[in-house]
Amino acid sequence: MEQRRQLFGRPLRRTAIVVAAVGSLGLVAAGCGSDGDDSSAASTTGSSEADLTGIKAFLTDHTADLATAAGDLDTTAQEYQALVDGADGDYDALVADSGEEVAALVETMKEQWQAANPAYEEAEGIVAGVPSLAQYDVDIDAGAAGTGEDGVSFDLELADGSVLERPGNLFFITETAIWGTNPEYQGTKKSDTNADGKDEFGESVPDAAVLTAATGELVSQTQNLDSDANAWEPTESDVFTALTVMIPTMSEYFEQWKNSRSVSGDDATEQGFVGATRLSDVVDILSGLDFTYEGVTPLVATEDEAAAEQTAEQMESLITFVTDLRDEEEGGRQYTPEEADTLGTEAQERAETIAGQITQQSATLGIELQEG
Repeated sequence: MEQRRQLFGRPLRRTAIVVAAVGSLGLVAAGCGSDGDDSSAASTTGSSEADLTGIKAFLTDHTADLATAAGDLDTTAQEYQALVDGADGDYDALVADSGEEVAALVETMKEQWQAANPAYEEAEGIVAGVPSLAQYDVDIDAGAAGTGEDGVSFDLELADGSVLERPGNLFFITETAIWGTNPEYQGTKKSDTNADGKDEFGESVPDAAVLTAATGELVSQTQNLDSDANAWEPTESDVFTALTVMIPTMSEYFEQWKNSRSVSGDDATEQGFVGATRLSDVVDILSGLDFTYEGVTPLVATEDEAAAEQTAEQMESLITFVTDLRDEEEGGRQYTPEEADTLGTEAQERAETIAGQITQQSATLGIELQEG
């Protein structure tokens, strides 16, 4: 798994987390729930208090935005492909003759990717945490390369008929192609598109065949996700499962942050997380999960108002903790790998406390947590 993290940037963690979280935290639920008719009555009585419609609307708003952003990115990638075709696939000649045009298209794709990323990350807690939707998280944002249990479900067929088998998730492929951090996805090593004599970070000449295959697949995946999100009929079990699965994932995120350019600079082993710092992703993910918990807070309060308030306050505190780190980083602070480890441990401990509380609340309400 460590090797996959280093090579593919955004590894699958969902299946293992669903099993572990529901298995271990679910023991709390099994042991603490009310017996017999009381637990059923608690769930039934409070069901009208949970804003499942609002949670679904939050998801579908984001999946619609994601599909639109993916379409925009694909359109620009196709324009770039046409530029490459005009140079007969000679990337060195393309840079020499049309470097400014290449740079302009790459800059546009960066902006479009950065629009797609938060549209997904804010909804990731629901997509990745709900078993019926979780495969989209694997394929779009989290899956590793290869055919193992962590691998994505698709192959990429390039225009020349060659196939990239199970190449890894689509955000990673597009991000590392556009920012140039994966040499395998570059058309040439000569990336000096601004002709200043230096190949600098962020200057890139993506392999158009790989890029367009990936953006085309991203369009397909995001459109299908949007369709399935609109068809999804959320249940209290879905929501509580997503919360207990996705909140206690801080240590993984902070490990990725530590190994990215944000912390490790030129020594980074993560090729991804260059279009957006991982801390920004974490804030987006937690914000979406916070909205999701708000939707069930009135239901929790029907049994224990103080517990609902405590969990809500601790969620806000965790978001503030990570947001402050992100803002300091954006303001120029350079964290060390050792600091990243320490901060990740604190974030994980906070998250596990919150997830344990929500598991207890689901048990009290008689709401069953799902396995992936």
